[in-house]
Amino acid sequence: MHETTGRRQRFTEAAREVRPDLALLCLLVAAEAHAGARSGAKAPPEEAPPEEAPSEEDRIDAAQIELDRLAGLLPALGRQAGPRRWAEALAELLGERCGFHGSAADYRRLESSLLDEVLLRRRGLPILLSVVWLEVARRAGAPVYGVALPGHFVVGFGDPYGEKVLVDPFDGGRPLSDEDAGLLVAGATGAPLSPSMFAPAEPLDIVLRVLNNIRAWAAARPERSDVQLWALELSLLLPRHPARLRYERAELLVERGDFLRGARELEEYAEVIAAVEPGTAKSVLGQARAARAMLN
Repeated sequence: MHETTGRRQRFTEAAREVRPDLALLCLLVAAEAHAGARSGAKAPPEEAPPEEAPSEEDRIDAAQIELDRLAGLLPALGRQAGPRRWAEALAELLGERCGFHGSAADYRRLESSLLDEVLLRRRGLPILLSVVWLEVARRAGAPVYGVALPGHFVVGFGDPYGEKVLVDPFDGGRPLSDEDAGLLVAGATGAPLSPSMFAPAEPLDIVLRVLNNIRAWAAARPERSDVQLWALELSLLLPRHPARLRYERAELLVERGDFLRGARELEEYAEVIAAVEPGTAKSVLGQARAARAMLN
């Protein structure tokens, strides 16, 4: 419990920095997953004691060191290099030499949403591969930013509102025209592309989207409601988050048999929305009463 409290306090503090450290926040998300895996692991046979697992701090340090190492492998391009040259350099290093990319199978693995595992496996979801690109490029001084296209995260180099180059780290750094970006969005959501979709993504928005992916992965696997719960709890520690996440957490607590806490949180959520959604608040209070009745 003390370890969990300390980790989440660190996550909260990192999220409230003036300039949040995207890599650190993603690594703290990964630390939560590894802690959950340790607590749920079965004891190994006595005749084969496991090797001691690396500590949380060791994992975080190793990942940060790897990001630094990768950045050091980039050519010294300097400020005179244009966005296309930066994009080509990152694609040559990360996509070709190091083999960072994704596939359909990566969507089925929790590891694909954990930054330290993505650095080791060199496989991941589009947003985690984009985090690798962002952090390596940023360390090298590139004019880089994330682009949260609906359904498929990508990376931009240059001026978001002027000369820029978009690339898809999931596809090894393939350059994207506006038409390519539109096809990605249409394929993922069916929605048309709009100029607002090219706006730079803020670090905390990226972290929330990573946690949303983890929640979606766990929601499709009822036996992993523990993962869904900690992903929700981390999301609620972010300074900005959808209020409905509180309701989702309360519902999950009830589903997991924690009726008292779930009922309390349903009641608190109902109080928050009562002024603007009185009908919904009344329904939520009914859910709270039903949860409390489960205690009798």
